[in-house]
Amino acid sequence: MTTPFHHEPGVVPPPQCPAHNLATGPGGLRRLYGPEAENNPAGLYDKLRAEHGTVAPVLLHGDVPAWLVLGHSENLHLTRTPSQFSRDSRRWRALQDGSVAPDHPLAPIFTWQPVCVFADGAKHERQRGAVTDSMERIDTRGVRRHINRFSNRLVNDFCEKGAADLVSQFAEHLPMMVMCAIFGMPEEYDERLVQAARDMTRGTETAVASNAHIVAVLTRLVERRRADPAPDFASWLVEHPATMSDVEVVEHLRLILIAAYESTANLIANVLRMVLTDPRFRARLSGGHMTVPEAVEQTLWDEPPFTAVFGRWAVGDTELGGQQIKAGDALLVGIAPANTDPTVRPDLTANMEGNRAHLAFSGGPHECPGQDIGRAIADVGVDALLMRLPDLELSVQESELRWVGNIMSRHLVELPVKFARSPQQKLDSDPLSVMARATRPTDAWEVSSPARPVPEPAHALAGMQPAHAPGAAPPAKPAAAPAEGPLPATVEPAPGPAAAVPRQRRPAAPARLWQAVSRWWSGY
Repeated sequence: MTTPFHHEPGVVPPPQCPAHNLATGPGGLRRLYGPEAENNPAGLYDKLRAEHGTVAPVLLHGDVPAWLVLGHSENLHLTRTPSQFSRDSRRWRALQDGSVAPDHPLAPIFTWQPVCVFADGAKHERQRGAVTDSMERIDTRGVRRHINRFSNRLVNDFCEKGAADLVSQFAEHLPMMVMCAIFGMPEEYDERLVQAARDMTRGTETAVASNAHIVAVLTRLVERRRADPAPDFASWLVEHPATMSDVEVVEHLRLILIAAYESTANLIANVLRMVLTDPRFRARLSGGHMTVPEAVEQTLWDEPPFTAVFGRWAVGDTELGGQQIKAGDALLVGIAPANTDPTVRPDLTANMEGNRAHLAFSGGPHECPGQDIGRAIADVGVDALLMRLPDLELSVQESELRWVGNIMSRHLVELPVKFARSPQQKLDSDPLSVMARATRPTDAWEVSSPARPVPEPAHALAGMQPAHAPGAAPPAKPAAAPAEGPLPATVEPAPGPAAAVPRQRRPAAPARLWQAVSRWWSGY
């Protein structure tokens, strides 16, 4: 089969032309933007699947050609075979021949940056290692407490009114509040940052300016952390042994911030919509037959926060899904269509409980490293909201809900609800606590089993921490290290015969323990 991209890319009808908004463009190819793609993406995927199979030719903004991968197995091959499909956007033939200009609306997404998402091989391992190592240092329990506190703070803003829009007043703000705290820049959280993060992935005329605002905010943060490190994610990236430059750190923070924000804001809104509109969801949650994390996982199948990821670029001529892919062709990981592939999901109404084979977080070497934090924000945020306002009801007809979409995502514009008015909840005013994992004191009452030996990292720099890094444990003595290598900084060596006996619990400890657990779970 010959490539269907026989038209001249970048040539589009003038804005006044009626053909400008048609669902198909030059060569009869379907557009992955415009009214049909935004309003009914599932219908568009069905048409593409019927016409082309598991890999379909489509048009991006400006009628630039690309391939949308629809099949589940084809997407797995795409993401797991970097030798055939690279993440380096400089391979894109449309960039090389000038078909795509630097000011293209999707430029913030595809323009090459010195970050792991655009790298393969050893460079990807070095940069990705810095990201994953830094994420492993985050105190997930502490983050959940902050999520709960931030959620209740947002609910306090509208709980006395009896009505709210859960998109603009909750879902769009909670992820940004949490990520700013994790990064170490809570003072930068404001409405402008929220809107800039939302805008820069939409392919709008202001996307480039929104991107510039976020880069400026993160540049200031990195400059501060070079001079004054703190126990936060930005400092850990700055001081990681991978020795990333300031530009690399800024671009990785930008990548993580936008990916985490966009995906989690959409996920929260989608979970809440399903709870409010699907009687099975609400009944199962209320009856204890479904937990909020299970509802989140079902939503990741049915309404993933990212519908597609752009992109991959063919290293050479190859074949995928029966289509002849040419060197330099652009491909999109079709997350939403892969999740509804009839091969893996013949019955879309079936309960997917316990099945995490969805591609909501992509796959392969570039699978989202922060997915557990995203799940935590959605789990705790939705649970806190439903605990505070258990009688939430949609205040409009479901048919009146509207979405705005782009090639990467489809998010709810508004989710208006009504509920019984309730008083504000008193929240502690303590400043943000340290987000780093804390090592347990050696005289704590818990007695743990010896840790299993940890295999060597995939590369020499992964898992290492400089001795001066915030939250880093003192270096272990050589005699205490097992033959396989040093224990991680967060794991206590097994006590030897001469070790001090741990302090024992006093008689009243169990009651105090459960009180502490209760306070921790509630986020106080």
